[in-house]
Amino acid sequence: MPRSLSHPENHLVARIGWLRAAVLGANDGIVSTASLIVGVAASAAATPEIVIAGVAGLVAGAMSMAAGEYVSVSSQSDTENADLARETAELRDDPSGELEELTQIYVGRGLELSLARQVATQLTARDALGAHARDELGISEVTAARPVQAALTSAATFAVGAAMPLLMVFVAPADLLIVFVSGASLVFLAFLGAIGAKTGGANVWRGTARVAFWGAAAMALTAGIGALFGQTI
Repeated sequence: MPRSLSHPENHLVARIGWLRAAVLGANDGIVSTASLIVGVAASAAATPEIVIAGVAGLVAGAMSMAAGEYVSVSSQSDTENADLARETAELRDDPSGELEELTQIYVGRGLELSLARQVATQLTARDALGAHARDELGISEVTAARPVQAALTSAATFAVGAAMPLLMVFVAPADLLIVFVSGASLVFLAFLGAIGAKTGGANVWRGTARVAFWGAAAMALTAGIGALFGQTI
């Protein structure tokens, strides 16, 4: 049965902006805070010191993620705006050359020259800059950089992710703190990896294994460093 032209389609690429920031923020929140807690605990620090370290890591990490994402995505946005400004000037100064450029893009994608020129002419008449932004520069409404959205999403998800291993400090026995935080954090990471993969349409098992592996490696490394320095001090 042919698909109705009015049938709505929700493509996964529409989630790429916030999904990347959300997964990155939550993953960093869990890994960095859990690793910090495990490292401090391995140095034989007292519970209050571990809590202070964890809270400081949560706050500092959330602010760092927000600032980093904003600066990074703003740079991408600046580049996109510069390209669009240059394209606007080229359309104003050499409209025929830009029309031919768009035509050749469609020829390169498999259209016959006459049809490619017809498509390019019609799209140019409707929205010349939009056509060039999409087909020449690869910029669209879906994939356009959104610095504020990325910053807020990263900060919020980092804080949520960091709160998970930090919560374990309050419920785990002192002598089993490292085991509880490490085990719970790996569960959190696996769950996050599965959600991220499912939301993005990727392989769930691969996404789960990927984040769990790197989280375990980070916690093992910081635990070793904490134990080493704890014995030295």
